Amino acid sequence: MKIKFLPKMKKSVIFALTALFVSSAFLSGCGSSQASDSSGSAGDSKDTIKVGVLHSLSGTMAISEVSVKDAEMMAIDEINAKGGVLGKKIEVVTEDGASDPAVFAEKAKKLLQQDKVATVFGCWTSASRKAVLPVFESNNGLLWYPVQYEGMESSPNIFYTGAAPNQQIVPAVDWLVKNKGKKFFLIGSDYVFPRTANKIIKAELKSEGGQVVGEEYTPMGHTDYSTIINKIKEEKPDVVFNTLNGDSNVAFFKQLKDAGITSKDLITCSVSIAEEEVRGIGADNMTGQLVSWNYYQTTDTPENKTFVANYKSRYGQDRVTDDPIEAAYDAVYLWAAAVEKAGSTDVDKVKEAAKGIEFKAPEGNVKIEGENQHLWKTVRIGEVQPDGMIKEVWSTPEPVRPDPYLKTYDWAKDLAD
Repeated sequence: MKIKFLPKMKKSVIFALTALFVSSAFLSGCGSSQASDSSGSAGDSKDTIKVGVLHSLSGTMAISEVSVKDAEMMAIDEINAKGGVLGKKIEVVTEDGASDPAVFAEKAKKLLQQDKVATVFGCWTSASRKAVLPVFESNNGLLWYPVQYEGMESSPNIFYTGAAPNQQIVPAVDWLVKNKGKKFFLIGSDYVFPRTANKIIKAELKSEGGQVVGEEYTPMGHTDYSTIINKIKEEKPDVVFNTLNGDSNVAFFKQLKDAGITSKDLITCSVSIAEEEVRGIGADNMTGQLVSWNYYQTTDTPENKTFVANYKSRYGQDRVTDDPIEAAYDAVYLWAAAVEKAGSTDVDKVKEAAKGIEFKAPEGNVKIEGENQHLWKTVRIGEVQPDGMIKEVWSTPEPVRPDPYLKTYDWAKDLAD
């Protein structure tokens, strides 16, 4: 539209009318509805919203993380097929953390500063999460972290869709003490998650009259467990509580069986082994052993039947789902719901909108706790079956409120320090 001015109009009047026109045009473009503010991220375009997917696609953690990436991609494609988010398609930038915390930090910085993504779905180990945390906080980015962890953390720039310790480790220890015995041998990979988890376990066992008869750590990727297995034989624990991660679990359980030890002789309870890892270890090496999670492929909900069928249809009938896979899938849908509610991909608006959002997930109903950006989740202890599936043997009657700092437990009052 052109504005024609009278030839004798004064410059001051022309200036005033021009300013009035520009101001009116700007205000009419802004609108008053929340949904119209669909920008907020420099990675947004007219037709797309750019997000990052950051997992170990190589190295010792690839055994676990590739499938988590696959679940995130499936959720993104499902959402795009339904019209996307705020009427825009989700565009993915994928990066490989290569099982190296330093690489994770480098790739996180690239995704936020160079690719300018609206959010990132990623990480597995706590070492990788700790490495990227300052990157997300200093750039006001947003990470959706899909794996159970040791707690003692609550970042304003991270949503935790896996279990807090009171939703996995603590109830598992309590159940084991009551059902399997009080003498525990602790084995884990040598980094922050196993060491903090075992600190929690020792405090809980002390409060329940339990005893730690051994505690061993090995480097990530370690494969020789003969010495530790001999120590386990000597100490004769009731339970081996296992926080090994990655390929080390394959070596440990195969060597345990080679040493003549099965679940009939000694119960292990693992918190980083799910169906995907059982495939790599071999069900024959783990039959009868216990795990603690919030979801199994066998979890009986209508949403899970659909989820499992779709995952297998997309990736192959031989593929399995598991807890981190499902939690990663949930994360994408929760982020999308928060963006739709906020009417924007702006990080601060998304965080505010996310408070209290509920989702009918494959594991059952989950809800974002606004106070700490963790999820309310049902706890499930399961037993590995000969076919590699996990049968639920115990669960909480309803979702448990996340308590990452274990503030509700008297025996844990000094752990946060």
